[in-house]
Amino acid sequence: MVEKVLKGSPKYYLWLLFLLAIIGYAFIVYVFQLIYGLQMTGLTRNTSWGFYIAQFTYLVGVAAAAVMLVLPATFHHYHPYHRVIVFAEFLAIGAVIMCMLFIVVDMGQPQRVLNIILHPTPNSVMFWDATVLCGYLLLNAVIGWTSLEHESRHVAVPRWVKVLVVISIFWAFSIHTVTAFLYAGLPGRHYWLSAIMAARFLASAFCAGPSILLLSLLLLKRLTGFDPGKAVVKSLSITIAYAMGLNMFFYVLELFTAFYSGIPGHAHPIVFIFCGHEGLSVWLNGWMWFAVVLAFASIFLLAIPKYRNNMKILPWALVMLIIASWIDKGLGLLIGGFSPTPYETYEVYTPTFWEVSIGLGIFAVGALVITLLWKIALEMKREGGEPFELAE
Repeated sequence: MVEKVLKGSPKYYLWLLFLLAIIGYAFIVYVFQLIYGLQMTGLTRNTSWGFYIAQFTYLVGVAAAAVMLVLPATFHHYHPYHRVIVFAEFLAIGAVIMCMLFIVVDMGQPQRVLNIILHPTPNSVMFWDATVLCGYLLLNAVIGWTSLEHESRHVAVPRWVKVLVVISIFWAFSIHTVTAFLYAGLPGRHYWLSAIMAARFLASAFCAGPSILLLSLLLLKRLTGFDPGKAVVKSLSITIAYAMGLNMFFYVLELFTAFYSGIPGHAHPIVFIFCGHEGLSVWLNGWMWFAVVLAFASIFLLAIPKYRNNMKILPWALVMLIIASWIDKGLGLLIGGFSPTPYETYEVYTPTFWEVSIGLGIFAVGALVITLLWKIALEMKREGGEPFELAE
């Protein structure tokens, strides 16, 4: 398989060099974090989670999104998805690897990860989160690789792989549910103390993750000529539209509960991330309103078939949805949860340049892993005789 990774155009090699350069820069910054500690970040005693955990949360949703293809293909025998399922599974592998790396850099010292293995604590939600993520990584690696190998030889996958596929469907729901429990199980954080938190996480995952996948497949078609098929694009975009609508509906439920019932503890974080507090402006306020505009614009374009089926408009709608969901889940969720503090004080958390630098390096690692896995998948599909269009 190594020879398939080494073959490519000059643009392919430039892309790999670009990712390696970012990874190298981020690693140097991380070495300084190891030396000087988490004081290089914007974290404080009252804000113990920040940019790293926010990205971890968002990427767990991206990893879980593969189920939106696997489930219809397995239980409803929707055959068009079989052509691109391996790309969804390889995307999940890259997302889980990024999740794990964000946890490692957030812990400060990487050897602390061994405490989860050497001193397991079943009463800790973090222990179960780490367990289900490792299991999901293994499932996708085995299923994706075995399925791709048998597909290239035009033979049916073994029965035990089909069993693992069914297990992975339920496992995908579990990884983001357990992540939601990390938040909803903290009684001192009113913004997270909601029974609908897990449902919100899953809804946002099932719109943002497939959006990233579909956008990547459209880009792949432009670069390599691999066409996922009109049926895949159409059905997946409809799924994204429904999931985004459900995601927005769940958020409106939170707004109603907070403001109509007049519960101060639930309303104050929402007011803070959108409007600040008593003259204390927050850099996040503008971002949150920007996310609202993008969310409504994306759902408008995706809900109307005329715009959703337009290949010039669809990518922009997907980009707007991805940005909107990332701002809400990758920034607003964390900051809103920590302000106000349990002491009813307000503290503005701002990620530092070094945090963002290390985060970019982790994203580059994920992009590198996905690029290499997708490269192998493309070459094996090409050798298997699947039709490719001429790249534009």
